[in-house]
Order: sequence, then C-alpha cells, then structure tokens
Amino acid sequence: MTMPFGTLYIVATPIGNLEDMTFRAVRTLKEVDLIAAEDTRHSRKLLSHFGISRPLTSYFDHNKDYKGEYILSKLMEGLSLALISDAGTPCISDPGYQLVRDAVAAGVPVVPIPGPAAAITALSASGLPTSRFTFEGFLPNRQGKRRERLALLRDEPGVLIFYEAPNRLVATLADMAEILGDREAVVARELTKVYEEFVRGPLTRVAERFREGKVRGEVVILVSPAEEGNELDMPSLSAMLERLLASGDITVKDAVRRVSLETGVPRSEVYDEALRLKAGLNKG
Repeated sequence: MTMPFGTLYIVATPIGNLEDMTFRAVRTLKEVDLIAAEDTRHSRKLLSHFGISRPLTSYFDHNKDYKGEYILSKLMEGLSLALISDAGTPCISDPGYQLVRDAVAAGVPVVPIPGPAAAITALSASGLPTSRFTFEGFLPNRQGKRRERLALLRDEPGVLIFYEAPNRLVATLADMAEILGDREAVVARELTKVYEEFVRGPLTRVAERFREGKVRGEVVILVSPAEEGNELDMPSLSAMLERLLASGDITVKDAVRRVSLETGVPRSEVYDEALRLKAGLNKG
C-alpha cells in the first residue's frame, strides 16, 4: 500500500505585532511534524511565545536547493510540514515559491494559512487607489539597474509597491522622483510595531523627510499611478545624445552611460540610438 503524501502548509506569521498571529496558524504549527523557517533562531522566539514545540529546519535563499530536496522527501514520506518566514506571508520576495512549485509538481497538497503581508497592510492604509496595483518587491541595489527598472514601470496604471532597505531609502526615493516624476507617495515604516509610521506627500518631499536622520525598520514604498498622457519634463534621448556627441569630448560609451543614468532608459536602447546619431554626425 502506498503511503499518502504529507501536506505542505504555507503559514503567515506576524510582521511585528504578535497579536496578529491567527488561531489557525498556531494550531497548524502545533500539529505539523516539521517546521521549515527562514531563520531558526528568530522563529524559535515566536514559537516559544505561543507554546509551540516542534522540530525546526532552515530554508532560505542560500540553502534552498538541497534543503528543498530534503523537505520534499519528508513530504513524500507522509510527514506534514509548515513553511514560515521571518515575518509575514512566505513566498513573497523569498525563495519559498520554488518549494511550493516542486511540491505541486510532485503531487503534494499545498495549503495556505493566510495572515499578514507588509505590502497589502501598507496599501490598505495608504490612502492611494487600491483597485489596481503592481508589487515589485525589492529593486536592484545598483543605481543604474534600479533606474532601468523604474523606467520600465513609468507607465504602469496602478499603484506601485516596493520593499526597500532603510539604508537605500533616500537614494531610491530620489531615483523614483527623477524617473517617475514627483508623484504622490507613501512610505510605511515599522508596520504594526510601536513606532509605526506613514509618511505621505510628493516623492521629493518624502525623500527630504528621511534625509533628516537615520532610517530604521522595515520599509514599504507606495507610489501613485501614472497619469494618462503624463509626460515627464525631460529632453528626448536623441537631443541628449546629440548634444553630448556633437561636443567631441566624450566617447559613445560614456555618453550612453550618462544618458542611461539620467533617464533610466536601458543602456541597450540608448546605445542603439547613439550609434544611429553617430552615423549621422559622421556623414555630416
């Protein structure tokens, strides 16, 4: 007789306030055979608070391949497991989705145990339109790549939602103001915790507010939708490149790099335009 597979539970945990833990989440964690946690040291404190004593194993970005195989093997042996992250709903901006994908492919039942998620929590209290939104998670660390990504999002019709590290917040807000325009935005910090804060206003003003001191805590950025037909007050690529190349004091590579950084347009697109203009200048 074939032993039935166990069940993989995706269990949301509080993003700050322990009172946000659901009864169902506590019961599920008490009943499973094994809990896979992003940081076992962090999760032990949570489990101890609720009197949960179950075996723990780690599952995070750097061990997801071999730990994923281990967890899947346990599920296929008939054990039931719960996946939790350090805070909020697993599989959102973390590698948990790969475990879910493999479990589904293997025929293992996957059951979500819903609860807090920082992006939705911030959106609900933002005051921005909620009928349509795009969740982008974390933008690239490097400014050039970050600006390229923002340029691709410039015409999105819904609210844009991002996670960001505190030490990059001011730089990211400045890039957003340049690339997206000085739209209305909300920065939500330390959600559900004692020092919860919402800062609202145009991107430039919000960035200025956070220049005043060191930023602490987890951060969600929400940016209002693009206005239909709204064009940024920015010279065209052709005009910017033509001015730089006509001077003869800068290489095509440097001109492309500068224009890409200033506009957020991918370098490949800027390079194609630069080659076209360079050919025209040479003919002249």
